[in-house]
Amino acid sequence: MARRRDRMVRRLRDRVEVSDRVAAALRRVPRGEFVPDARADRAHADRPLPIGEGQTISAPHVVALMADRLDATTGDRVLEVGTGCGYHAAVTAELVGADGVYTVERNPTLADRAREHLAETGYGAVSVRTADGRVGWTEHAPYDRAYLTCAAEAFPPGVREQVRPGGIVLGPIGDRRQRLVGGRVRSDGSLDRTNHGPVRFVRLR
Repeated sequence: MARRRDRMVRRLRDRVEVSDRVAAALRRVPRGEFVPDARADRAHADRPLPIGEGQTISAPHVVALMADRLDATTGDRVLEVGTGCGYHAAVTAELVGADGVYTVERNPTLADRAREHLAETGYGAVSVRTADGRVGWTEHAPYDRAYLTCAAEAFPPGVREQVRPGGIVLGPIGDRRQRLVGGRVRSDGSLDRTNHGPVRFVRLR
């Protein structure tokens, strides 16, 4: 399995430029443990896969791109909106430490599965909450970073306001035409935005 992950990372680096640190994180996380058994043989293909409940796990190159552009480091506190199967949270945990990752999933079935996947793969210290991700997770704010794994027309105010000045929010923004947008939070709460290119995600519910 480690060899399959290594090949996966080598292929995705042909598509996107990511740091060695992010590449190493993707090599360490056992992606095959986060997808349904029926899809396990395709776990390392560079494409999204269904995970049930009408949701998908993002293609590896997209996870790598987002992890790189989030620019999180060890000790950061990170909010994730849209836990899905838990894979992206595990990659983030490799970058900041599992106890610094707080992830919110609206669908209780997916949230329960994600908790199981994370516990079974050594990332049980990641905090998973079943709730509407648009309101963030105020109890652990402020965050150094926050990101969406589902598309929204704009960053939800409840998420943006929980990121400290100087921190970064990141996510797919738009409806039919989505762009991966990063925003560094200014002292007045506005965002200094960077467009990281076109993406396609399921919609934030």
